[in-house]
Amino acid sequence: MRGYIFLLAIIGFSNLAFAHDAADFGGIINSLAPILLIMVVFYFLLIRPQQKRAKAHNEMIASLERGDEVMLQCGIIGKIAKIEDGFISLEIAEGTRVKVKRDGIADLCNKRAEKTEKKAE
Repeated sequence: MRGYIFLLAIIGFSNLAFAHDAADFGGIINSLAPILLIMVVFYFLLIRPQQKRAKAHNEMIASLERGDEVMLQCGIIGKIAKIEDGFISLEIAEGTRVKVKRDGIADLCNKRAEKTEKKAE
């Protein structure tokens, strides 16, 4: 995928190199069109989905409650025992608590399971 985008960028820049030959405004627009097209494709395929995922993750982090089952980025699953400002006390086994940063939480396990059960019914 990167190779094709790189190739399109080279073609677009090579068109710009010959733009000085075109005396009219249409030649400049035609030479800028591939670059603008690449920028639009980048926005819709890469930037916009990443922003949506980041927004959904921030909303999930903000909605955490005591008793929720979460998975950390390293794969450890546990229940939230205590919520502080920037940290969460996570009970990973009976009597074993770990203090983690809120940003270290990758996914909410219990609410995701409830949603899949509702869809199945």
